Amino acid sequence: MKNPFPRRGGVLALLACLLFAPFMAMAVDDPSEMLPDPAQEQRAEAIGAQLRCLVCQNESIEDSSADLARDLRHVVREHVAKGESNQQIMAWMVSRYGNFIRLRPPLTIGTLLLWIMPLLALCIGIGVAWWTFRRPRAPTPAPLSDEERRRLSDLTETRRE
Repeated sequence: MKNPFPRRGGVLALLACLLFAPFMAMAVDDPSEMLPDPAQEQRAEAIGAQLRCLVCQNESIEDSSADLARDLRHVVREHVAKGESNQQIMAWMVSRYGNFIRLRPPLTIGTLLLWIMPLLALCIGIGVAWWTFRRPRAPTPAPLSDEERRRLSDLTETRRE
């Protein structure tokens, strides 16, 4: 079937580009954020790539254009400029924001439970379903004999009268 509005898709795409252009421009890093030493800047970017943006939650602070991510990039660069090690910077971030700040948190009992819980829930569900269907069903009653039918019809007829 031919599209009755052939130009509509192009107009919508143009409007979307114009609407989101200011936000895309904000994603560009400010050159004044960068450290003058390229080795330090590369180290700061590597550390920032391991830290989660607390606003976006699925992006690193290096990829995010959120204001909080920009502030965290600035903090990382300050610590790198002071000469702190990667472990010291990561420990400072974790002490301030918890393990949630790390894109790849360390394996602990809590994170292990988070990964195992869906599998555990599935196993429990399968077990409950198996137990439910395995239980013996209530036996179906035997059909009435001719004598029982006669007695039942006698009882019901005497009530009607």
